[in-house]
Amino acid sequence: MKIDDSKLSGVLLIEPDVYNDERGFFLETWHQGRYRDSHFPDVAFVQDNHSRSTRGVLRGLHFQKDFAQGKLVQVCRGRVFDVAVDIRIGSPEFGHWVGHELSDDNHHQLWIPPGFAHGFCTLSDSADLMYKCTEIYRADDDFGIAWDDPGIAVRWPVSDPVLSDKDKKLPTLSEVEKTGGLPVFQV
Repeated sequence: MKIDDSKLSGVLLIEPDVYNDERGFFLETWHQGRYRDSHFPDVAFVQDNHSRSTRGVLRGLHFQKDFAQGKLVQVCRGRVFDVAVDIRIGSPEFGHWVGHELSDDNHHQLWIPPGFAHGFCTLSDSADLMYKCTEIYRADDDFGIAWDDPGIAVRWPVSDPVLSDKDKKLPTLSEVEKTGGLPVFQV
């Protein structure tokens, strides 16, 4: 397993060991001892999610304010461009983003710690994204930031994405910050 720091502190790109043969492949998507010993000493996952999206769908940028989730994200079918945005107040990287292609070919995982907004867009005809979460999802604590916020300027590989009605109405990061709607973290 190879774990690389991204350009945002705390966000990690993980390349699991993949064992291929004529039958297919095998990999461990989570091994508590191995992952925790290397970079996740205090992580406990409490919920797994599975999302399927068609080409051009963009979901995000989402976060929970009071019950912030860390997410270990991977794609089990298809390809996505996965994005994390630092929304930790006081962070020197506040408002910065990082994006990686995750696919069923590269088997990469992205660790997005609490304090980051998360989003992705589907690059293949269909994609199944699975992620482990450190907090239970609470609908009343669900917030988001506009996918096309010019202050963040994510370079999405789609120009006219398919969005949910909710995601079409999300405010910019500066608007969320002004209302006190961001999670508070010690940085």
